[in-house]
Amino acid sequence: MGVSGSGKTTIGKKLSAELGVSFYDADDFHPKENVEKMNSGRPLTDLDRKPWLEILSRKICEWNSEDGAVLACSALKKEYRTLLSPEKNRVHFIYLKGTKDLIHERMNQREGHYMPPSLLDSQFEALEEPENATILSVEHSPEVIVHKLLKSLNINR
Repeated sequence: MGVSGSGKTTIGKKLSAELGVSFYDADDFHPKENVEKMNSGRPLTDLDRKPWLEILSRKICEWNSEDGAVLACSALKKEYRTLLSPEKNRVHFIYLKGTKDLIHERMNQREGHYMPPSLLDSQFEALEEPENATILSVEHSPEVIVHKLLKSLNINR
Protein backbone atom coordinates (compact mmCIF):
# COMPACT_ATOMS: atom_id res chain seq x y z
CA MET A 1 0.00 0.00 0.00
CA GLY A 2 1.01 3.61 -0.44
CA VAL A 3 0.49 6.63 -2.61
CA SER A 4 0.63 6.44 -6.38
CA GLY A 5 4.22 6.18 -7.56
CA SER A 6 5.54 4.57 -4.37
CA GLY A 7 6.46 1.35 -6.20
CA LYS A 8 3.54 -0.88 -5.26
CA THR A 9 3.41 -2.64 -8.62
CA THR A 10 7.17 -3.08 -8.97
CA ILE A 11 7.60 -4.39 -5.42
CA GLY A 12 4.40 -6.44 -5.60
CA LYS A 13 5.50 -8.25 -8.75
CA LYS A 14 8.93 -9.03 -7.31
CA LEU A 15 7.42 -10.20 -4.01
CA SER A 16 4.84 -12.42 -5.71
CA ALA A 17 7.62 -14.03 -7.79
CA GLU A 18 9.64 -14.70 -4.61
CA LEU A 19 6.61 -16.18 -2.85
CA GLY A 20 5.33 -18.12 -5.87
CA VAL A 21 1.85 -16.59 -5.70
CA SER A 22 -0.19 -14.50 -8.12
CA PHE A 23 0.15 -10.73 -8.37
CA TYR A 24 -2.76 -8.37 -8.87
CA ASP A 25 -2.86 -4.62 -9.31
CA ALA A 26 -5.89 -3.01 -7.67
CA ASP A 27 -5.92 -0.38 -10.40
CA ASP A 28 -7.07 -3.09 -12.83
CA PHE A 29 -10.31 -3.47 -10.86
CA HIS A 30 -11.38 0.20 -11.00
CA PRO A 31 -14.69 0.83 -12.73
CA LYS A 32 -14.32 2.64 -16.06
CA GLU A 33 -15.79 5.82 -14.55
CA ASN A 34 -13.03 5.98 -11.92
CA VAL A 35 -10.30 5.62 -14.54
CA GLU A 36 -11.87 8.35 -16.68
CA LYS A 37 -12.15 10.64 -13.67
CA MET A 38 -8.49 10.17 -12.72
CA ASN A 39 -7.43 10.55 -16.37
CA SER A 40 -9.13 13.92 -16.42
CA GLY A 41 -7.07 15.00 -13.39
CA ARG A 42 -9.87 14.78 -10.82
CA PRO A 43 -9.25 12.84 -7.59
CA LEU A 44 -11.63 10.08 -6.56
CA THR A 45 -14.00 10.54 -3.66
CA ASP A 46 -14.72 7.95 -0.97
CA LEU A 47 -18.03 7.33 -2.74
CA ASP A 48 -16.14 6.59 -5.98
CA ARG A 49 -13.81 4.19 -4.21
CA LYS A 50 -16.36 2.16 -2.23
CA PRO A 51 -17.54 -0.20 -5.04
CA TRP A 52 -13.90 -0.72 -6.05
CA LEU A 53 -12.90 -1.61 -2.47
CA GLU A 54 -15.85 -4.00 -2.18
CA ILE A 55 -14.74 -5.79 -5.36
CA LEU A 56 -11.21 -6.05 -3.98
CA SER A 57 -12.44 -7.42 -0.65
CA ARG A 58 -14.32 -10.20 -2.46
CA LYS A 59 -11.25 -10.95 -4.58
CA ILE A 60 -9.00 -11.12 -1.49
CA CYS A 61 -11.41 -13.65 0.02
CA GLU A 62 -11.17 -15.75 -3.18
CA TRP A 63 -7.36 -15.52 -3.29
CA ASN A 64 -7.10 -16.50 0.38
CA SER A 65 -9.17 -19.61 -0.31
CA GLU A 66 -6.52 -20.57 -2.86
CA ASP A 67 -2.77 -20.00 -2.38
CA GLY A 68 -2.97 -16.33 -1.39
CA ALA A 69 -1.77 -13.46 -3.54
CA VAL A 70 0.03 -10.15 -3.55
CA LEU A 71 -2.19 -7.13 -4.24
CA ALA A 72 -0.81 -3.68 -5.01
CA CYS A 73 -3.40 -1.25 -3.67
CA SER A 74 -3.16 2.32 -2.44
CA ALA A 75 -5.38 1.61 0.63
CA LEU A 76 -4.66 5.15 1.79
CA LYS A 77 -7.21 5.43 4.60
CA LYS A 78 -7.81 3.25 7.62
CA GLU A 79 -11.45 2.96 6.51
CA TYR A 80 -10.31 1.47 3.17
CA ARG A 81 -8.02 -1.02 4.86
CA THR A 82 -10.88 -2.05 7.13
CA LEU A 83 -13.06 -2.72 4.07
CA LEU A 84 -10.28 -4.81 2.52
CA SER A 85 -9.64 -6.88 5.63
CA PRO A 86 -12.85 -7.93 7.33
CA GLU A 87 -12.58 -10.95 9.60
CA LYS A 88 -12.93 -13.37 6.70
CA ASN A 89 -9.88 -11.91 4.90
CA ARG A 90 -6.32 -12.53 6.04
CA VAL A 91 -4.38 -9.45 4.98
CA HIS A 92 -0.87 -8.26 5.82
CA PHE A 93 -0.36 -4.62 4.86
CA ILE A 94 3.03 -3.46 3.63
CA TYR A 95 3.36 0.31 3.55
CA LEU A 96 5.82 1.69 0.99
CA LYS A 97 6.70 5.04 2.47
CA GLY A 98 8.45 7.88 0.68
CA THR A 99 8.70 11.63 0.53
CA LYS A 100 6.50 13.63 -1.78
CA ASP A 101 9.55 14.94 -3.66
CA LEU A 102 10.98 11.49 -4.35
CA ILE A 103 7.65 10.01 -5.42
CA HIS A 104 6.83 13.04 -7.60
CA GLU A 105 10.17 12.61 -9.37
CA ARG A 106 9.40 8.92 -10.02
CA MET A 107 5.90 9.70 -11.28
CA ASN A 108 7.32 12.16 -13.78
CA GLN A 109 9.57 9.40 -15.16
CA ARG A 110 6.92 6.76 -15.76
CA GLU A 111 4.89 6.45 -18.92
CA GLY A 112 1.44 5.14 -19.72
CA HIS A 113 -0.11 5.45 -16.26
CA TYR A 114 -3.50 7.12 -15.92
CA MET A 115 -2.68 8.72 -12.57
CA PRO A 116 -1.12 12.11 -13.32
CA PRO A 117 1.54 13.56 -11.00
CA SER A 118 -0.81 16.50 -10.42
CA LEU A 119 -2.94 14.24 -8.18
CA LEU A 120 -0.07 13.32 -5.87
CA ASP A 121 -0.96 16.07 -3.38
CA SER A 122 -4.47 14.64 -3.02
CA GLN A 123 -2.96 11.21 -2.35
CA PHE A 124 -0.77 12.54 0.47
CA GLU A 125 -3.72 14.51 1.88
CA ALA A 126 -5.83 11.33 1.99
CA LEU A 127 -3.03 9.14 3.41
CA GLU A 128 -3.55 7.86 6.93
CA GLU A 129 -0.38 6.01 7.78
CA PRO A 130 -1.13 2.50 9.03
CA GLU A 131 -0.48 1.40 12.58
CA ASN A 132 -0.43 -2.33 11.86
CA ALA A 133 1.75 -2.76 8.81
CA THR A 134 5.27 -3.52 7.73
CA ILE A 135 6.73 -0.12 6.84
CA LEU A 136 9.52 0.10 4.27
CA SER A 137 11.24 3.16 2.83
CA VAL A 138 11.10 3.51 -0.96
CA GLU A 139 14.50 5.19 -0.97
CA HIS A 140 16.10 1.77 -1.54
CA SER A 141 16.17 -0.28 -4.74
CA PRO A 142 13.28 -2.69 -5.36
CA GLU A 143 15.62 -5.63 -4.74
CA VAL A 144 16.68 -4.26 -1.35
CA ILE A 145 13.07 -3.50 -0.41
CA VAL A 146 11.94 -7.04 -1.27
CA HIS A 147 14.91 -8.53 0.61
CA LYS A 148 14.05 -6.44 3.70
CA LEU A 149 10.40 -7.39 3.36
CA LEU A 150 11.10 -11.12 3.16
CA LYS A 151 13.38 -10.80 6.19
CA SER A 152 10.71 -8.92 8.18
CA LEU A 153 8.18 -11.64 7.29
CA ASN A 154 10.70 -14.31 8.41
CA ILE A 155 10.89 -15.79 4.93
CA ASN A 156 14.38 -16.98 4.02
CA ARG A 157 15.35 -16.88 0.35
